[in-house]
Amino acid sequence: MNLKTRIEDDMKAALRAKDRVRLESIRMLRAAIQRREIDERTELDDPSVLSVIQKLIKQSQDAATQFQAGNRQDLVDKEQHNIDILKVYLPEPLEASDLETLVRAAIAETGATTIRDMGQVMGILKSKVQGRADMATVSQKVKSLLQA
Repeated sequence: MNLKTRIEDDMKAALRAKDRVRLESIRMLRAAIQRREIDERTELDDPSVLSVIQKLIKQSQDAATQFQAGNRQDLVDKEQHNIDILKVYLPEPLEASDLETLVRAAIAETGATTIRDMGQVMGILKSKVQGRADMATVSQKVKSLLQA
């Protein structure tokens, strides 16, 4: 079952269970997917749907940070609940040791030796770690290994 079908099924289940909070988050996700499909005039595959999910999670995290600064705990809780619902659709996160192994393999594959080669390494890693690791963390790991 592809990711879009799973999201559709979960939306129907939330409708039946009258789970308004979950339904609202899933509808927001579906709307973002449909908006991107219309913009790109194509049907999104699973990796593209994952990138939409990651973008929504990042937006919710940023919003929660802003609400925290404004002492709006009710809105922080709502954003955190939204993040928890969306994270269900992401694959299992990578362990730090697995991430380092992937980064070292990508460095060896590209023959990278300096920071200037970082773009090639990140290009290889992006498809391998998408949805499983934060790209900022991956970038930091690549930098630290290339500087060593």
